[in-house]
This record gives sequence, structure tokens and C-alpha cells, in this order.
Amino acid sequence: MVRKVIKGRVWRYGDNINTDIISPGQYMQLPLEEQAKHAMEGIDPQFTSKVKPGDILVAGDNFGSGSSRETAPLVLKYNGIGAVIARSFARIFYRNAINVGLPVLELAEASEIQEGDELEIELITGRIKNLSRDKEYQASSLPEHLMAVIEAGGLEAYLAQKLGLKVGSW
Repeated sequence: MVRKVIKGRVWRYGDNINTDIISPGQYMQLPLEEQAKHAMEGIDPQFTSKVKPGDILVAGDNFGSGSSRETAPLVLKYNGIGAVIARSFARIFYRNAINVGLPVLELAEASEIQEGDELEIELITGRIKNLSRDKEYQASSLPEHLMAVIEAGGLEAYLAQKLGLKVGSW
């Protein structure tokens, strides 16, 4: 279950961070927990040792471009990223993130947020408060039906709830 308010430290990246950077293809045959150890290593080799549960990844334009691999949002979530904020997302990454229960918010002013800032995000409203700089932003909020998927922990858990099944029982 995803919290409706996420509070965490920012890890900042630029534009056009593609799925090969987020989840390098050469590790795709490994179990998720092994793949996750290599998240973002092409641009930040220490990423997985620095990130703490609830931290927030902030990026520029076109975050998650490239292939449709679902492992990109999964490795971020596995490493404890509580949400991703970007100026814009590649459409398939955006939907894959929602499908795995990783909150994603588009924010035009994402470039104003700096690495190390402490943010508080209200997922329902899209309000982002930068606690380090005493500044507030309004991100695009997720529609209610997509928020329900995120709150359930992803599409599989959401469908299991709706159908009264145990996750993975089909």
C-alpha cells in the first residue's frame, strides 16, 4: 500500500534518462533483486547504496524513454524510491510505473528542485512542498482510477482486490 503523503530526500537527474540507464539491459535475465543492484549505474554508480526508502527521484524532460521494459520502474521501487517527479515522462514508462504502484508526477518546475532537498508530496492533490526551500508546487494529480491502482500497490494487487483473489493466484 502506497502512502498518500510521501516525504523524502531528492536524487536529481537530467533530461532523457532512458530505460537502459534506469534498468540496464545486460541484467534483464537476473532476478529482480539482482537487477535492482544495477539501477542507474550508468550515470550514478553509487545510486543503490545512497537511496533510502521513501527517497524521491526528480528528473527533467522525457524520463523513462526507450524500451517498454517494466523493470525500469520496478528497480526504482525495489530500491525504495517513493515517487518520481519529472517535467515530462515517456508515456510507456509513466503507465508502467502506475502498473507497478510507483507514483509519478509531472511538474513543470522540476528543475527548481535540487539534489538533497527534502520534499513532501500529497499524492491525491499533487501538491509538492519543498521543505528545504520553503516553496510549494502544484504537480499534475493522478485521476482517481489511477490513484486506486497506486494505492493498491500496483495493477496486479488492484485486480486481485477487485476480483477477491490472492495476488499471483491466477
